[in-house]
Amino acid sequence: MSAQNSAGIQTLLDAEREASKIVQKAREYRTKRVREARDEAKKEIEAYRANKEAEYRKFEAEHTQGNKQAEEAANREADAKIREIQEAGKRGQEKVINDLLAAVFDVHPAPVS
Repeated sequence: MSAQNSAGIQTLLDAEREASKIVQKAREYRTKRVREARDEAKKEIEAYRANKEAEYRKFEAEHTQGNKQAEEAANREADAKIREIQEAGKRGQEKVINDLLAAVFDVHPAPVS
């Protein structure tokens, strides 16, 4: 009977060792899988970030270009107005100078009462 009990105990110990090995392998697999999942998630996040960054750069380029075009149009319009004012000044310049000179040199004395 004791030999039979000893054999049963030995069988239980062997089964326990085998179960321990299986649990250890499962832990190792789980740890490995968690690391792989973390690495995959990091890659996905980086790809998503790069995609959004590219979208932002494209959006910024489109809208900045529109602002530059508006600024250039405003500058062209301002330059045209400045030229127009300068030309008007040149056209009337001679008359203004003559009027000023006439006012200074054509003195009409009047008695003061």
